[in-house]
Amino acid sequence: MLRTISPVDGSVVAERPMAKTPQITQAIKQARAAQQQWQAYTLSQRASICEAAVQYFERNSELIASEISWQMGRPIVYCAGEIKGLAQRARHMINIAPHALADIKPVQTPGFNTFIRRQPLGVVFTIAPWNYPLLTTVNSLIPALMAGNSVVLKPSAQTPLCGEHFVSAFTQAGVPEHLVQCLFLSHEDTAKIVASRDVDFVCFTGSVAGGQHMEQAAAGTFLGLGLELGGKDPAYVRTDADVPYSAEQLVDGAFFNSGQSCCGVERIYVHHSVYKAFVAAFIKHVNTYQLGDPLNAATTLGPVVKPAAANWVRGQIRDAQAAGAKAMIDTSMFPLDDGKGCYLAPQVLVEVDHSMSVMKDESFGPVVGIMKVNNDAQALTLMNDSGLGLTASIWTQDQDVAITLGEQLQTGTVFMNRCDYLDPALAWTGVKNTGKGQTLSELGYHQLSRAKSFNFKTQL
Repeated sequence: MLRTISPVDGSVVAERPMAKTPQITQAIKQARAAQQQWQAYTLSQRASICEAAVQYFERNSELIASEISWQMGRPIVYCAGEIKGLAQRARHMINIAPHALADIKPVQTPGFNTFIRRQPLGVVFTIAPWNYPLLTTVNSLIPALMAGNSVVLKPSAQTPLCGEHFVSAFTQAGVPEHLVQCLFLSHEDTAKIVASRDVDFVCFTGSVAGGQHMEQAAAGTFLGLGLELGGKDPAYVRTDADVPYSAEQLVDGAFFNSGQSCCGVERIYVHHSVYKAFVAAFIKHVNTYQLGDPLNAATTLGPVVKPAAANWVRGQIRDAQAAGAKAMIDTSMFPLDDGKGCYLAPQVLVEVDHSMSVMKDESFGPVVGIMKVNNDAQALTLMNDSGLGLTASIWTQDQDVAITLGEQLQTGTVFMNRCDYLDPALAWTGVKNTGKGQTLSELGYHQLSRAKSFNFKTQL
């Protein structure tokens, strides 16, 4: 049995039977049959059905938001925002599908008709995480369906109800039976599906270790993998930054969702000329957070997902302090943090350096290190000193400098004067151990369809 334990109060919020081998085999067989039907639908028919599925989430927003809060601990005041984000991303990907999937016509040679047509892959296997269970799923699910594929979804064991909502949404919208399915799977059975080559593409969002397991399982199969893995995302506050604005935005970027965001800000480098003012403004904003029951509308910081996750962050903080870092937040102001459970006070560390885990290893929790730098070159070197590369942000008034630095940053996305945001018109991708492939934008369709060339001689 899959059993989901709520970080809110330790209660069991869901129990579901795990899929067994016969059920898994049958589900994939059904998905392939449904895909053959779905492929025959016109693009406009697919768009209408996908739009109807989006409206399901909007109609049921209050229920789904409450379930997300119970399952993974995000404050209820923010959970509806994920549903709004789902709708925005889905509608963007629906709207660009006719262009993204249109035939490519090269310069024509007289007597020939040549073109490239994008065709569906078949069955797409989407493996979703718990931290943004709707947004991470919709990134691949909508373009997969619009491109003519079927989808087998494995939701996180922490957020199983979200997977069931996707099935309900598309079933009610009128897709062929079994086109969108949800399976509750063990890690072992997930790896077996990948190794079997019974599916045609895998979209995995999760840890670096999880991505490595996917590649190991797929070894020798030539199965396509899209891997969106970890982040240790840096920010650089330049001497010309708007300090009050930068501090406020970066607090949100570091502590929203209790820091449990792949593109959350985990390390900040500040020019020495504005360092003192920035740190003071940053700490002031952090101390306004309310750690508490996420079902309470006044709560702005909920529990992290599991005690083990909280203890990992506590260990990073302890180790950094032992190595000379200074903790700037009085945790007694956050009495729910008992030092052992899921409720974890936010923490800001200064006098940090790259010998410390908190500045090198993904934290995925409410802690951030702030480091003083002397110039752009030092900041750039430190920002690139990571095995991960998802996003980075530059806080400056000078767009030309931001572009120059951005071209040298080893990340998939570069922000200026914003952070922790996905624009569905832009490719979401990473470098180094953050993974491979891309979702969203027109490029997201390239990953979820295959090119077929047509070369017709029309004059004999």
